Amino acid sequence: MQKGRLEAFTDGVIAIIITVMVLELKHPETPNLSGLLAVAPDMLGYALSFVFLGIYWNNHHHMMHSVSHVNGTVLWANLHLLFWLSLIPFGTQWMGQQFDQIPVAIYGVLLLLCGVAYRLLAIALIGANGPESPLAKNLGRDFKGKVSILIYVIAVAISWQARYVACALYVVVAMMWLIPDRRFERATEGTRQG
Repeated sequence: MQKGRLEAFTDGVIAIIITVMVLELKHPETPNLSGLLAVAPDMLGYALSFVFLGIYWNNHHHMMHSVSHVNGTVLWANLHLLFWLSLIPFGTQWMGQQFDQIPVAIYGVLLLLCGVAYRLLAIALIGANGPESPLAKNLGRDFKGKVSILIYVIAVAISWQARYVACALYVVVAMMWLIPDRRFERATEGTRQG
């Protein structure tokens, strides 16, 4: 099965998710610094979520270029990822408007579920392309992916007592992934040479 439609669909869905997020931003009620400070939590949440969506889009792109084909399992795994990503605007808006324990925890749960879904997509792609595929070889044990999921679990657990620390941990994960995953770039180079 060709992977082009899956990539185009994913690109479109992520673009819509980002559009929904930006449309939910409210402008300041007053034209001064205090008005801007009042919407700062919304803006910070939007910026963090935009970075996360950009990371997923970027690494999805690299991962898809490191495989030669997809199957039905991959299509469902990709839809699973897109489902959780599509809930990011909800979590972002709630956390931005009510920076309390439950919204911060729910935001973390959404990030955790996105991370798990991305991991399942990688496993499905390896299943479709084989254990000797460039993706499988370069993904290896996926230490960075597993550490990210662990950090999300810790952040959600401590969000009940330390919301700011939980958000700092969300930022740590984003910083870990800001640079595109070089493992997939190596895999892409391997498929071009092979």
